[in-house]
Amino acid sequence: MSASAQTPASSIDPAEHWHALLRPALAEDPNFPAEFFARLRDAKLTFGDRVHCPFLRPFFLSPEDERRVRVVAETVADLGERVVTAALEVPSLFAQLHLRPEETRLARLPVGYGRASTSSRLDAFLLPDSLKFAEYNGEAPAGAGYTETLAEVFRELPIFDEFTRAFEAHSYPLSAKLLDALIASYIDWGGTDKRPQMAIVDWREVPTWSEFEILKARFERMGVPVVLADPRDLEFNGKSLIAHGKKIDLLYRRVLINDIVARPQECAALVKAYEANAICMANTFRCKIPHVKAFFAVLTDEQNARLFSRDEQQLIRNHIPWTRVVTDTRTQHYGDAIELLSFIRTERQNLVLKPSDEYGGTGVTLGWEADEKSWDATIEKALAAANVGGDAGCWIVQERIPIRREVFPYITKPGSKDSPVDFKDMLVDFAPYLFRGKLAGFLTRLSATGLANVTSGGGQVPAFRVNPRH
Repeated sequence: MSASAQTPASSIDPAEHWHALLRPALAEDPNFPAEFFARLRDAKLTFGDRVHCPFLRPFFLSPEDERRVRVVAETVADLGERVVTAALEVPSLFAQLHLRPEETRLARLPVGYGRASTSSRLDAFLLPDSLKFAEYNGEAPAGAGYTETLAEVFRELPIFDEFTRAFEAHSYPLSAKLLDALIASYIDWGGTDKRPQMAIVDWREVPTWSEFEILKARFERMGVPVVLADPRDLEFNGKSLIAHGKKIDLLYRRVLINDIVARPQECAALVKAYEANAICMANTFRCKIPHVKAFFAVLTDEQNARLFSRDEQQLIRNHIPWTRVVTDTRTQHYGDAIELLSFIRTERQNLVLKPSDEYGGTGVTLGWEADEKSWDATIEKALAAANVGGDAGCWIVQERIPIRREVFPYITKPGSKDSPVDFKDMLVDFAPYLFRGKLAGFLTRLSATGLANVTSGGGQVPAFRVNPRH
């Protein structure tokens, strides 16, 4: 007798129910894990040569979870746009973001259309009584194509049909919502073509290129022609941006501003076309303002309270961790005056240090996992960056936030004929996607360590909103 037949669905935990269905399926078909991996590779669900998902269960959230995430995430995205507008008008506020000189020049280029961030993503930890955001990816968040495709692979599993006898399961059409957002930004820019020629642009050697292939296929099925291009493939003739012989109307930029600044000659055509307003580019260069991790320092510093309503200030206190740029200064910690450097040294167990503008967990130091010597060395590195000035960026210190852990079935030998499955306790990083400031779906990453991202070796699972059938 199945678990759903023994117990009313409303009293079953969806993860436990999934595991109850999975165990006999694995016993009956030892090749199940290897066949699952083959499906992922066929669907281009790879990061470089590594398959994204060595886990045999989705992440489940409730309708109530989705509602509370929606309210907070959409508010934070709107605050990001507000800070962009204010920072471009108020030099002292702009200075708090610590952008490098060329990033500053690019951010200040006039655009005159739309939001700074057409697509963005918040990295969060979702608990029954808590929702905390660790950072905001306001620039070029990856994974939407992977996430949607991964959900489709899980829906095709036989046990998914069994699972949905007990639970309604909703996944998220991310590619359609992303395309709608890109087209809306194109219309804001003044575009009139009903089928604008799009280019998805990034270095051809990036490990996420397979996601661009996924998005190209999906966008073209929805009627929008797409070319995949490396910045080095682009040509600007003073009037039009050309990629592979096609005039580009809408550029979905996945090449990072860090790389554009570091490789100016190779990205010159892209930048010149943007400066000439010859293309609609999403995200704009202004997205760098809320993208840097110092954005959370702007949100949580009392000196900026005038930018936010009382309700917004309360939302920030509840959901954004206290954050400061690392420098030798006095500041406030929840109303108490502190010497920041002394506070960082004495409160190591409750703090995180990280560069304001890095990716993939680079440089992140968790105080509770560091000894005193390595913590002091990281503080010195942060201070050295601050003393060098704008070209070196800055570091931030952030308070420790509660994390979520769950047990997931893990394929221990991916791709081999002998692929045993262990049930492992994993950290769950839950990241809502926002397209033009509206919640569209979620990226969910798992890790056995304190950092959860695909770049540093984490894995990904799809998220489903589930509701018991009555």
